[in-house]
This record gives sequence, structure tokens and C-alpha cells, in this order.
Amino acid sequence: MAADSSPLRFFPYESPYENQRAAIERIHGALGDERDVLFEGACGTGKTLSALVPALEFAREEDKTVVITTNVHQQMRQFVEDARAINDREPLRATVFKGKSSMCHIDVDYEECQVLRDSTKDLVNAEEDLADLEAREESLLDASQDGDSDATEARSAVMDELENVESEVEELREESVCEHYYNNLTADTDAFYAWLAADVRTPEEIYEYAEQENLCGYELLKDGMESMDLVVCNYHHLLDPVIREQFFRWLGRDPEDVITVFDEAHNVESAAREHATRTLTETTLDSALAECDDSDDSRAARARNVIEAFRRALVTTYDEKLGFGERERIGEDWEDLEVANSEGRDDLTLAFLDGYTGQGIEADVETALAFGAALDREYDRQYRNGETQVRKECQTLQTVQFIESWLADGGKRAEGARSSSVERSESDGASGGRHPVVSVREGPDGVYGRAESFASIPRDVTEPLFSNLHASVLMSATLRPFDVLGDVLGLDEPETMAYGLTFPEERRRTFAVDTPALFASERDSPGVQKSITETLGDAIRFTPGNSLLFFPSYAEAERYHDRLDTEATTYLDEPGETVESLREQFAAGEHGALFTSLWGTLTEGVSFDGDDAHTVVVVGVPYPHLDDRLRAVEDAYDAAYESGWQYAVEIPTIRKTRQALGRVLRSPEEVGVRALCDARYTERGQREMGKYGVRETFPDEERAELLDVAPDKLKYAMLNFYSDHDAYDGDPPTP
Repeated sequence: MAADSSPLRFFPYESPYENQRAAIERIHGALGDERDVLFEGACGTGKTLSALVPALEFAREEDKTVVITTNVHQQMRQFVEDARAINDREPLRATVFKGKSSMCHIDVDYEECQVLRDSTKDLVNAEEDLADLEAREESLLDASQDGDSDATEARSAVMDELENVESEVEELREESVCEHYYNNLTADTDAFYAWLAADVRTPEEIYEYAEQENLCGYELLKDGMESMDLVVCNYHHLLDPVIREQFFRWLGRDPEDVITVFDEAHNVESAAREHATRTLTETTLDSALAECDDSDDSRAARARNVIEAFRRALVTTYDEKLGFGERERIGEDWEDLEVANSEGRDDLTLAFLDGYTGQGIEADVETALAFGAALDREYDRQYRNGETQVRKECQTLQTVQFIESWLADGGKRAEGARSSSVERSESDGASGGRHPVVSVREGPDGVYGRAESFASIPRDVTEPLFSNLHASVLMSATLRPFDVLGDVLGLDEPETMAYGLTFPEERRRTFAVDTPALFASERDSPGVQKSITETLGDAIRFTPGNSLLFFPSYAEAERYHDRLDTEATTYLDEPGETVESLREQFAAGEHGALFTSLWGTLTEGVSFDGDDAHTVVVVGVPYPHLDDRLRAVEDAYDAAYESGWQYAVEIPTIRKTRQALGRVLRSPEEVGVRALCDARYTERGQREMGKYGVRETFPDEERAELLDVAPDKLKYAMLNFYSDHDAYDGDPPTP
């Protein structure tokens, strides 16, 4: 098909939905104004193409590169399908980029790869020099044999140089080199790049091609990124500042020449927080101390003094926090201990400062950093020269860098505690809302600890990213309220748009079922369990097909899976298990019920199309556990925006609920029921339960669809709805 020059040039199908067309036009206009876009679209309404089509059109017009990113693995496959569909209509150079760890043919880490790559380049360069000298020597030999005395003298000098280069090549061949990368540099790779450009290639396909040809697919892909119109990647390629700088260099683009599309963008806040958080374990401290003991560098003693003092303070801190008998109950998972103080420095910092002896902390830290840097350079030299089989990471350098940043963060916290409320808000923002945490867990040799500088407010990570890009489109089915997200991520007056379900409203029902509120304190109540069990039994029985049941935790999902006596085939999603095969078994069945957690992987990026599922039930309000970290986030948001509970807890919780509701009703032809089982979702809950009522947190148009129903009336409401649409295969069930 011939290319046309319109915002729909890259739309791969006959025509867009009405809302898709409107979104495409608005996003294209926002990109022209260099404005970021917050785009909420209901599940199944074509958000990806609504964002991708105008981004690709604008990028083609203005010579930009589009990067679409997600943290949901299932969405990667959908992006590939969409990109291939676009490529069938309009030629598009696109690929999926993954990290080295998933594409390395010899399974080495990044540091080792860096050294191998450099030494391999050195070898290839030396071999090229050798070939040039050999050709020159042969030419001079011919000339000298013809009686050219100048050629004879020049040949003698070349022979000397040739001998030196031959020795260099022999030495380099004895060093560690990567055979796959060597072939990249010496073989003809035109066939690979022609193959890469012919379709939208996945990392798995690139790896397989390279493995067959004994090439390094990762390095070939990096070199081929400059020619791409579209690159699909994971969040960390953009949210990690170090990786982002390299990533843009591989694209051959400055940030202002890149347009990003963030899918499932309600997750950007938590993902950025993870990237901004720093940790240091007791085992790393021990490794750093061993490095100091093994070194004869005069600076090692001062580095050891810093590290030993911090380790001693860490152990002292968690020993004091663990009461009698508490060590015995510590398991394999990290358990947080509260060390922060509202008045000044945290307990770990105080223990470190109180117990420190030496020439001065600042001077000793500076000396320790210099020692660590020198040791890291020595590790690099040893690996390059083949003295070690792996490229060691310098534990001393990592440890002292953490201690330096920990002390700096602690100083800012102490300053903030002494400030007024307004000043404290500014201080928290300037320091990234850092919160100190000490955690413990059981190891092979007993309980050991970890210090963590937890990033309460991720804006320090996201604001520099979004301000430097040409523009970004952040899309999700659950972004609202937009002003909250804009504040949290540091977006400057973004364009906002929200499109609800445009599928026929008569083909869906959304019920708020007035079952007892499933507060954590009431979950063991026999009356609460009986009411919920009966309601779920009715929902499953009166569904003409499969039902999805979401709970506040895996434990609650298992509880009701075991309690329910139903003729339907039941499936239990368990933590740590892969869900793809479970999802396929469930979708292939005719009358099943899948029990899972709202905090699992089935709430996002996984669709249940057509007859895969007709009813979705959310049981309870999935508030997260209010631990020290979440309270730190709440406090930081309260200081910065005076809306701590709303920003940190309530809004993310309702987003999670809305994501679960969006697993069904993925096309205009589908018929389905969505049920929220908890009194807090009802109008009565809003009137009588005060701040515990959550109905008002839903967007207006979604709240308008909520129909309150008593638990014992749900079966009649579902029977009437599904009967009106002739959804039952045969006679409907009898109430």
C-alpha cells in the first residue's frame, strides 16, 4: 500500500474506533507542542495504537525515534504484534531491546563483558595493523628487489615495527577475548542487518540467529539501533539514569530527539522508586573488609576503619531492635526494622557517628573512596591480562559510596527535622524523600542485616527524564486523578485525556455488592466468611462461562478457593508460580472459576477475551500492608502535597481495583458482569463509613455505572442480565 501523509498513516487496520481517532489527533497535536500526554483509556479500547500511531507519524515528519516501554512482560508480545501489523501497512524499522544478561551467548556479567569487548577490539585492531604492515613490507620488498635503495631502508624499519606488532598480537591472543564479538568485528554482517530490517525482530529471534552464526546478537543489535524508527524496551532502560545514557547513545539520539510511550504508566511511580532505592548488606560489608585486609595499600587501614564502624553500627542497631526471642522467628525474607526518627538522624547513623574513631569521617571516607577506585582499576587490569577468570567487582568501592550517600541523606533528614513545615517540604523534595530502613533475614550463618536508603518520592528520577525528552505519552486504563500523577512524576502542564468504555453499556453490568467490609480485622469472622462464600457461589453459578475472582491477598484467594463447594472447575493462582499455563487452562474451560490476588500478575497486561471469562469479581478493598516504607511514602507525600493518605494509599489501591475490573469486556460484542464485593464500594458505605468508603475515588463515569445490590439479590440481577442477552447455553440456572 502506498504511503500517505496523515496521522493515520501508521494505523494498521481498516479504521480506528471513534475514541481512537480523537486520541490520535490530540496526541499528534500535543507532540507538535512538545507537551507530555497523560492518556487514560478503558481496557480493550486500543490505547497502544492510539499512542503509537501519532508518535510514529510525528517522528517520521520530524526525524525522531519512538521508544515504547512497559514493565509487564505480556505487553511486550502485544507491542511486537502491533508493530508487525503496522509494518505490513507502512514500512517500519522496529525491534525489541533487552539487556545483555538475557542475550549473552557465554553467560558473563556486564563488567566481564566490558573487559572482553575491549580486549577483543584491541586484538582486532592489532591484527589489522599487522595485516597493513605485512602488505607494506611485501610492497617494499618488491621495490628493493628492483634496486630501490630507499625501499630497502624503509623495509628495514617496517620489519622492526612488524616484529613488535606480531608480539603484541600474540600477547593479545593469550588474553581473554569473546569469540562471538570477534566474529562481529571480522565477519561480513550485512546479511544480519538486512534480516533485522526485514521484520520486527524479538531478542529471542536475534539470539537464535546470532547463535547459529557464532556472532554476538546483543552487540549487533546495539549497533543496529541507530537505524530504528521504533524500539520496544523495559522500564529500566529509561528509568535508570546510567542505562538511559547508554541507551540513547546506542539509539544515536539526544534525549530531545526521542519520544517515549509508557504503557501501564500507573506503575512508573513504583518502578522509579525501586530504581532510586539503594541497599548495602552485611555480607557486602564483610567482603569489603576482606578486600582491605588483603591489600598492602597504605589507604586500606582508613577504608577498613570506615567500613568496620558502619558494620558495627548496623549490627548494634538491629540487635537493639530485636527483642527477646525475636531472632528465632526471623525467616528467609527481609523483615524491616524501624530506625527513622522524627527528630533528626536515624538510629543507624547515630550509632555510626557515636562509635566512630579515626582521623575524621569526611577525610577517611574520601581516602576510602580513592582506595576503592584504585582497587577497582587493579581488578580491571588483572582480568584484561588474563590473571583472573572473572572480572571482580570492588566491594570496597560500592560499600564506601553507599556510606557516603547514607551520611549525606541523613544530614538532609536532620536539617528537614529542624525546619518549619514549609521548609521541611522543600527539604524533602530536594533530598528525594529518602527514608532509612534496616532489615534482617536468616542466612546460612544466622541472622544478618541490610541498610537501605528507600526513595519515598521518585520525582528525582522521573522529572529529569521527562523534562529532557521531546515529549512522552503515559498511558494506562487507570491514571486518574491526573493532577496527582503529574505532581508525583514532575510533569509540567501535561495534556490530559480520558476515554471510558465506548462498548454498548447495555452489554455490561457493574455491581457494588453490600457484603460485609473485608477489613483485615474481620477476615476471620465466621459471619463475614459465610456471606462472601455464598455471594461468590452465586456469582460463579449464574455466570454462563468462566469467572475471575480477585482477592486482597493470595491467602484470601486460597481461603475462599477451599471454602467454596461449586460444580465449576476451580483454579488457584499461587505466589511464585507462572500464570501463563494456568490462564490457558482456565480460558480453555467452559465453566471455571480462577482465584487470584489483586497484587498478582493477572491484574495487568493479561486480557481474557471473548469466552475466556464473562464475570469478574473483586472481593474487598486491596489496601497494601501499612508498613514502615508505606508510612514513609505517606509522610513524604503529606509533607510535599498535604495529601499523604490519598496519594500514597487510596488512589493506588483503587487503580489496582479498576485494573482487575478491566480484565473482561475487551470488545463491543462481549457481554459481562463486574462485581465489587465489599460495603465500602456502595452508596451506603460512602454515607455511613466515613473515610473508609471508597466509592467517590472512582472516576465519575465509572461511579455512575455502579449499581448497589444486596448479597442475596446478586444472583437474580445476574440471571436477569445474562438471560436478556441469551448468554446461557440451554436452560438458565434456577435461583
